[in-house]
Amino acid sequence: MKKTSIHRRMGILTVFLIFQLSFLTSQAQTLTATEPILDCGTTGFEVPVTATFQLWNKGQEPLRIKDVHPDCGCTKVEFPRQEIAVGESFKVLLTYDGRQLGHYYKQAAVTAEGLEEPLYLAMKGVVLADMKDYSGSYPFKMGSLLLDRNYIEFDDVNRGDQPQQELYIMNNGTKVMQPTVMHLPSYLSATVSPRRLSPGHAGLVTLTLNTDKVHNLGLTQTSIYIGQQLGEKVSSKNEVPVSVVLLPDLKSLSGEQKQFAPKLQLSAEAGDLNAPVIDLGSFDGKTKKSGEITLFNGGRTALDISSLQMFTPGLKVTLGKRQIKAGESTKLKVTAYRDRLKAARSAPRVLMITNDPDHAKVTIVIKAKE
Repeated sequence: MKKTSIHRRMGILTVFLIFQLSFLTSQAQTLTATEPILDCGTTGFEVPVTATFQLWNKGQEPLRIKDVHPDCGCTKVEFPRQEIAVGESFKVLLTYDGRQLGHYYKQAAVTAEGLEEPLYLAMKGVVLADMKDYSGSYPFKMGSLLLDRNYIEFDDVNRGDQPQQELYIMNNGTKVMQPTVMHLPSYLSATVSPRRLSPGHAGLVTLTLNTDKVHNLGLTQTSIYIGQQLGEKVSSKNEVPVSVVLLPDLKSLSGEQKQFAPKLQLSAEAGDLNAPVIDLGSFDGKTKKSGEITLFNGGRTALDISSLQMFTPGLKVTLGKRQIKAGESTKLKVTAYRDRLKAARSAPRVLMITNDPDHAKVTIVIKAKE
């Protein structure tokens, strides 16, 4: 009987202790952050950048922050000293001085009364030596999102290259945005920094081109779409055309091979071969205007025009022949359509890809006045 009584008492005591432990656990303080890691995007050298963290008291009792410890002296902190009521939110600010170039990742430990473990916050970003000031330089508008340009070009790239282009954006609205890049082709990848863009703040879209996934030489064109939020629909209003000019590999030709290579020459009215122009003059009230130049092969083997493309709509191009024998010539005729050219986002140009090792790519600018 005595043993049974002792076991019974021990069982009751165990249940009581478990109940007390559960009660104390439920009363434990809980501190959470909406986003414990913030991407601050780009900043200039020695230009301080501030990350603002939203924290919440999720415990059962009021909470007081004891301290916020940054991991280095380059980061200043701000936090509330008063007591935080149950369920209330508050802000912690970390400001990095930007005195080191390149990528940075700065942490701070938040300690509070009643917390056994600190809550860690982190800010990251990139410090650039030649950071440009784009304030007031966002001429293109997509609703509340402003862009520094609305057309991207990857010009003169070679197979194996992975060049990058940057697109600066600004939130001109009153709500936080989550900019996103949609409809990327397989040869393009994109990063957006910061991930959340506060009103009045600027961000950066970085596009990286994988030339190994571009199938054709010459001009490849596509469009990407910049959304203000995830899941936004695509339309012409948020379209950004992207062009890629992939060059043929003619660098490996020996001196002897170049001696017998074709040699492209243009008629005098086109000007310098490195910056040729077809000047159509004024439309004079007409809806279209035409002009032409002569292509001449001054080399010793046949000149092949493997690609002939237009960067913009509103142009029609005809070429007498694609292969020009040594010592022969042909005509290149261009017709510009006034109304369609008005909608073009970039200067009207014609691209030629040839087997002339000195002029594998020739871009002809088309000039036309209203």
